[in-house]
Amino acid sequence: MSDNLYTYGVIEQEDIELEVDGVGEAERVYTVDYRTLSAVVSDIDTTDPERTDEDIEAHNNVLQTVLEYDGGRTIVPMSFGMAFKGARTLKGVLRGARRPLRSALNDIEGTVELGVKIIAPAEDGIPRDEIQADVTDRLSEVSLNETENDLFSDRLIVNKSYLVEREHRDDFDAAIDAIEAAYDDELRVQYTGPWAPYNFVDIHIGAEQQGGR
Repeated sequence: MSDNLYTYGVIEQEDIELEVDGVGEAERVYTVDYRTLSAVVSDIDTTDPERTDEDIEAHNNVLQTVLEYDGGRTIVPMSFGMAFKGARTLKGVLRGARRPLRSALNDIEGTVELGVKIIAPAEDGIPRDEIQADVTDRLSEVSLNETENDLFSDRLIVNKSYLVEREHRDDFDAAIDAIEAAYDDELRVQYTGPWAPYNFVDIHIGAEQQGGR
């Protein structure tokens, strides 16, 4: 068996082992510890995994599983493709990134990421600025942080990710319900998540640290 380790994210130190489909046809996910941190990993036969739709889905599925594990875990997600040549190399990476990882875990403790899109019909005469202000005000009140509004289409009025405390998830859900009720005849609301908070952490681990490339 290869000693290479594919890494999905980092949690507070805890021994976890899950039977879940992972990247590279892995069937088991487990943790590798470094001091107060644990990397969520699976075995893989390469340090340069191909970016296939199947493996991207597996990567996200593992994060989702950990996020919801046993009442929920806080996880700093890694971008796709972070594979390391053995536990020693991985622990060296965790050592070098310990401070930013520790800071990120503290910043997102007890939170999830939720996505919201508000979409207008193709032909509309609705007050877009007024609706945008109303929606973002409502959601800002029940979230900790939010991304910039990414209006890549003329039909988008709101396209944001929100950082929400788990214990206040019901409040955010209620705000979405109220928005849908208020604009049911005019707009379409797309509400997704919970996701690992990709948009609210900024951890960069260089490819040169991966080894074996």
